[in-house]
Amino acid sequence: MATTEPANGRDATVWTSFGPGLVWAAAAIGVSHLVQSTRAGATTGFALAIVILLALVLKYPFFEFGARYAAATRTSLVEGYARIGTWALWLFLAITLITATVSQAAVVLFTAYLIQFIFGLDWALPVTASLLMAACATLLWVGRYRALDFTVKAILVILGLSTLGAAFVTLPHADLSTLTLWPAGVVGTVVPFAFLLALVGWMPSPVDTSVWSSLWTLAKDESTGVRTPVRHARLDLLGGYIGTGVLAFAFVTLGAGVMFGSGVAFSPQGTVFSTQLIDLYGQTLGAWARPIVMVAVLTTMFSTALTVIDGFPRAIERTIANLQSGASDETPSNTTGRFYWMSIAGLAAFTLMVLALFIGNLTTMVDFATIVSFLTAPVLGYLNLRAVTSPQMPAEHRPGRGMVTYAWIGLILLGGTGLVYLVSLLV
Repeated sequence: MATTEPANGRDATVWTSFGPGLVWAAAAIGVSHLVQSTRAGATTGFALAIVILLALVLKYPFFEFGARYAAATRTSLVEGYARIGTWALWLFLAITLITATVSQAAVVLFTAYLIQFIFGLDWALPVTASLLMAACATLLWVGRYRALDFTVKAILVILGLSTLGAAFVTLPHADLSTLTLWPAGVVGTVVPFAFLLALVGWMPSPVDTSVWSSLWTLAKDESTGVRTPVRHARLDLLGGYIGTGVLAFAFVTLGAGVMFGSGVAFSPQGTVFSTQLIDLYGQTLGAWARPIVMVAVLTTMFSTALTVIDGFPRAIERTIANLQSGASDETPSNTTGRFYWMSIAGLAAFTLMVLALFIGNLTTMVDFATIVSFLTAPVLGYLNLRAVTSPQMPAEHRPGRGMVTYAWIGLILLGGTGLVYLVSLLV
């Protein structure tokens, strides 16, 4: 397949290169942080902090490969899968279609609950969810990638300052004695093994979002007319990745400092959970900060909903375009087209169907989606590794022996844990 270049051949500066990694971070900092990390802290204190750290460490190479591949080849990871074989494209499409509806529904459900609670709305949830998805689609229609990039950058500033401030105030009230090298005492007793998989599945994000990162890198180059050097793309992704990790531990601190040992547990009911989450911040910062907190939490989930509503259709369209091109040497256009907007509409319809089934239980739906993401992570991680070590990847930009070994360790540990879980379901 032929590579495509931006409008001119100039390389982007470090500053102008930043964007795709932050958009990816906005997609990551959502349910995995607001729901799963806070639940971990509220239930076990800091006992599961090591699990979050391991997830961040083991999954990093697979996200880095997405930015690396796009900047080096000027094509997305989807093209990388196509070069592995048509079977890889079909496999990725199957995984995407399986996870897309449930993942988007989880994000939209939680965001819709927050909208109704914050604004005191008594609308039917499907109505709120429909308006939310319509607003995201309209923003993408009007502003395309530039709107996505600008919106999430503004939101991440609000989120980072408010969350880190809350965690700083909360930390003195947290029981640091719960911090341990391995949570053997709580797994299977305080929390089920399945929750660990659910926690890791979306921590910091599902591996399939590495494809989104590669697509956003190309979209950034197309919108600015300059190309992103590989070193800048990797630095951009690393900055976003570190940010998601820091905020994950901040949310664990909030749960551990305010709710752990209090006798209060998070409700599986979305409306109650949303109220508890807002109150968690309010108790920490004080009543004066409650309006600010509401804005921070809501904009956080809106940015996640926006990036998810863009990411899945973008990946689906790119995959279908590659399947249609077959063995030709023509690279599909980076511009979003008919299949992109059809995918947005189709996923919105399926999301409303899923909400009808899970409308009363937010955490069950989140756990299901995150476990599926955990089980598919080794498969997609392997495809990413194959792509960045393929002959189509410029030799000077392929990962070194150390990074390849690092990736294989992650694949073995994630795959082995998933296999143990599947076996446990059968015995």
